[in-house]
Amino acid sequence: MECEFFSSTDLEKLTGTKASTWSYWASIGTGPASFRLGKRRVWRKSDVMAWIAEQQVAADPSGDGVESEVK
Repeated sequence: MECEFFSSTDLEKLTGTKASTWSYWASIGTGPASFRLGKRRVWRKSDVMAWIAEQQVAADPSGDGVESEVK
């Protein structure tokens, strides 16, 4: 059975963003929802993938593949 959760190291491998950054974001309430499972902090795969999709839409609201300019 495939695990339904990501660890911070799994997320680092997936996105290239350091595991420590994922842990920091969780500590300040930024990024996808996470929770403690025993002593580990984990993220649901579905929450992470939805959050990544939201980030993509926010960066490219027109959907044309060109990031919008920050004003």
